[in-house]
Amino acid sequence: MANDVLAQAETLADRTIDFRRALHRRPEIGLQLPGTQEAILAELTGLGLDVRTGTTTTSVVAVLEGASDGPTVLLRGDMDALPLVENTELGFASEIDGAMHACGHDTHVAMLAGAARLLADRRAELPGRVVFMFQPGEEGFHGARYMLEEGLLDAAGPRPVGAFALHTSSTFASGTINTRPGPLLASADTIHLTVHGRGGHASAPHQAADPIPVAAEIVIALQTMITRRISIFDPAVLTIARLTAGTTDNVIPVRAELEGTIRTLSAASRSTVHELVGQVVHGIASAHGMTAELEIESGYPVTVNDAGFAGTVQDVATRVLGAERVVPMDNPIMGAEDWSYVLQEVPGAMAFLGACPPELDPDSAPGNHSNLVVFDEAALAAGVATYAAVALDTLVR
Repeated sequence: MANDVLAQAETLADRTIDFRRALHRRPEIGLQLPGTQEAILAELTGLGLDVRTGTTTTSVVAVLEGASDGPTVLLRGDMDALPLVENTELGFASEIDGAMHACGHDTHVAMLAGAARLLADRRAELPGRVVFMFQPGEEGFHGARYMLEEGLLDAAGPRPVGAFALHTSSTFASGTINTRPGPLLASADTIHLTVHGRGGHASAPHQAADPIPVAAEIVIALQTMITRRISIFDPAVLTIARLTAGTTDNVIPVRAELEGTIRTLSAASRSTVHELVGQVVHGIASAHGMTAELEIESGYPVTVNDAGFAGTVQDVATRVLGAERVVPMDNPIMGAEDWSYVLQEVPGAMAFLGACPPELDPDSAPGNHSNLVVFDEAALAAGVATYAAVALDTLVR
């Protein structure tokens, strides 16, 4: 099966690349992607799939029924772009000002559509069914959660026994599959903090309540908290990325505003950090006779690969692509993904498909979310084959 699936994916390579480029030219952002949805529906036409669209978002769910009864497997590709001005000078660069497929979601959609075409051609050998999840709003909009709320897992009747997603990355060697069991990506929460002081003349700070040094003290104390209160074996990252205060050089402002991010690799560490941030912030503010207004906005949970399914992905990719193209990841990545919502419900995994252009070094190539990022399209056939082979293995084992 392995060589056959890869060879079939390679015959679809030109179509996959053409579809990817069409999507790349017309990126859309957020939960409402009507042009992208229309393009996906057109690409799936004639494949004999049960296709339905979302009501709260422009999602697409397509179900492939096999020739006999069996389990259900879910494959996902996210659809949305980022608010960036593309600067790659590609011949198919974004034609939409201020929008760019800088995270490779155009490649995800194209590869998933290719896998749908490949598996539809093999319907006669499929027991069970495959659910193809085309998801908007991954970039901070919780699109996967909306699709779950709309009944994604019941779209085919029997709920999926496994779920798989690929994510293209320019920081891995082209054509490689990179994954690991357990935590793969971090949770991501946002800190919104305002320190309330009392304004006054900069020459007489004792007559005011200056929030700036208090805000600075909070920033340093939060870093100390991470290193002294959080186990290195269940790590967390806390970064204050914005501190805004004041209007001129001789006025003490009435407040200082801070924003930052919390990243953790377990629900327990996430809860602990939330609690400790509140202790630090309110304690320091109170010690200086001030008050602080703190909101921690919960983002995506930790993306946790099921150990058994992650092992299956590695085994399948080894058979399809060769052992030299399957790379176990030593450590998680502290980015975040709303695929985490699906993995809370279904045993499954995500893997990174390396797509660093061969003339570049993965360690220094522009990364995902850069307006200079370029993906090696030669890797897309490997992605199509991996999607399809994971589905086949799940259904026929």
